[in-house]
Amino acid sequence: MTDGIVKGQAAPVELAQVWRGEFLESVHMGHAVVVDASGEVVKAWGDAGAVVLPRSSSKMLQALPLVESGAADAAGLSDEQLALACASHNGARAHVDRVEAWLADLGLGDDDLRCGGHMPKDPDEAKRLTCSGDQFCQVHNNCSGKHAGFLTLSKHLGAGPEYVEIDHPVQKAVRAAFEEVTGEESPGYGIDGCSAPNFACSLTGMARAMARFASADETDARGRAMVRLRNAMVTHPLLVAGEGRACTELMRAMEGRVALKTGAEAFFVAILPEQGLGVALKVLDGGTRGAESAICSILVELGALDPEHPAARQFQRPPLVNCRGIEAARIAPGRVFG
Repeated sequence: MTDGIVKGQAAPVELAQVWRGEFLESVHMGHAVVVDASGEVVKAWGDAGAVVLPRSSSKMLQALPLVESGAADAAGLSDEQLALACASHNGARAHVDRVEAWLADLGLGDDDLRCGGHMPKDPDEAKRLTCSGDQFCQVHNNCSGKHAGFLTLSKHLGAGPEYVEIDHPVQKAVRAAFEEVTGEESPGYGIDGCSAPNFACSLTGMARAMARFASADETDARGRAMVRLRNAMVTHPLLVAGEGRACTELMRAMEGRVALKTGAEAFFVAILPEQGLGVALKVLDGGTRGAESAICSILVELGALDPEHPAARQFQRPPLVNCRGIEAARIAPGRVFG
């Protein structure tokens, strides 16, 4: 582990474009990096040393202590539950029912979560709540699976209920794993939308962590935990996000060969076990459409994603349709991708 982060100086680059007719209307600028199994940068666009908050892209790292500690096995967690621990889900019944059952198995309930509640993104569940007059609960929060994982670890450790506090044993374990896997001492943290600490690192550090997930084997406890988490994600892509979401649809398109995870404010990571590569990217304007297009462009460049697959077309270069159903604009790869 390094003592800190040496920030690079490269300017951001154009990762995605928006065209309206013949006019380049908008650009999404940012940084991206690919790291190999040895921890070395093999490809970078922009500033590979930029200090970032990976947001929900770090959920696999946050779930490492859950598995490494033996808490997951002690609680009898399934691969579905581990996928939910890494998820930013839509709050569909497929997600909510499983989180509720998980909490019940722990002898806990919605009030024990510390993520807060919001209306689910899943249209069917949102309609059900609206029409029934029922209130959304914390299990509808897109991070409720991660928080169920935190509660599982907290119970295993015999720790207190305020598991999102920075000095709680759960978050101390998360920070230790985060720094070890990124290979960097984190310069600090921000509070995520779900109230948990989100630790900062360099973009290269995050890609290095993903490369370690990609190259992990089952020779030690950490390797076994990494393999189990990445396999849970690619085996249950619906639970990681939801129907129509980039993480779910692109993992399906690559038939389990790549694990993907988005993060708020246009962060994205990828784990490529067959190549032993990790990818991390950040679009500076926080625009999700830019990050989705850029991760597709990188996966295409690495030979992991067929550019003509419907899911690739849906997220790399989708049409932007107006209120009359007319294609008015389109997203395209940034010029750095040719």
